[in-house]
Amino acid sequence: MKQVLVTGAAGFIGYHVATRCLEAGCRVVGLDDLNAYYDVALKESRLAALRHFDAFTFQKIDLADRAAAEAVFREQAFDTVIHLAAQAGVRHSIENPHAYARSNIDGFLTVLEGCRHTRVGHLLYASSSSVYGAVTRMPFSVHQNVDHPVSLYAATKKANELFAHSYSHLYGIPCSGLRFFTVYGPWGRPDMALFLFTRAILAGEPIRVFGYGQMQRDFTYIDDVVEGVVRLAGTPASSNPAWSSDAPDPGSSSAPYRVYNIGTHQPVQLLRVIEILEDCLGRKARKEFLPMQPGDVPATYADVEDLAAAVGYAPSTPIEVGVERFVRWYRDHYRV
Repeated sequence: MKQVLVTGAAGFIGYHVATRCLEAGCRVVGLDDLNAYYDVALKESRLAALRHFDAFTFQKIDLADRAAAEAVFREQAFDTVIHLAAQAGVRHSIENPHAYARSNIDGFLTVLEGCRHTRVGHLLYASSSSVYGAVTRMPFSVHQNVDHPVSLYAATKKANELFAHSYSHLYGIPCSGLRFFTVYGPWGRPDMALFLFTRAILAGEPIRVFGYGQMQRDFTYIDDVVEGVVRLAGTPASSNPAWSSDAPDPGSSSAPYRVYNIGTHQPVQLLRVIEILEDCLGRKARKEFLPMQPGDVPATYADVEDLAAAVGYAPSTPIEVGVERFVRWYRDHYRV
């Protein structure tokens, strides 16, 4: 049985990835600091589901605590590390910048050091579509430069990619970064639009629609995301023999380093998502239209050809199906 470390195991994506690894017969060690950025009870519920697996163990750890993180790597050997722990939220990063530096920079560095000193076979880590920032040429490609982030959250994720490349180059650690595009589905994050809208509509409250509903997002259903993550976890990053220092490709390297987009390649306008949600709930939303907020971008649209070529990634869940599944979970979980 492979031994896998999943950081952020009580988080949305971390919970689903850990579950899939356990179902595949792996032993999983889950780490999370259970911070109060959103409802801790939801995180505890995810952990309770994971604890049904005998092969799952959990440790409550702040990865920025170097001694605690070092102990995890010293006491156990991991074949694969899937690093999903981070302080999330674009808008929140504007108000709480130090929390992002601590979690997303210091925390990631302790993971890299742990992988370095224990010779982990593959580090797969979460980046974000937000790294594209001011880029407007779409679909977004990993072969584009991403040097103009428009939020601190995006800047920390870009920094993660740079740190990972440095460690891959210096120590030969296979590192794969995944730029996630608007992941949604059951057990989702309460700070995301779909969750916020569902809660408000069921409560008879107005929803705040930023960008006047014209923003487009490459909504990606959680099951499609997990399939891509798990497939990639079993395919360690390798060097690109065609990489040239004269014309450097941002998505690969002469080191065992790769970056991938993970999305659907089908952006959907926010107003359309609201229409689908209204149909699933059987209720109309009262909309409060607002301008875009600082740090937001008008559209995201993923080119996923590299991930498809690497592991056969092929997202298959239409937005109508995914939203309906989320609503069904929400009603069941919150007994609405």
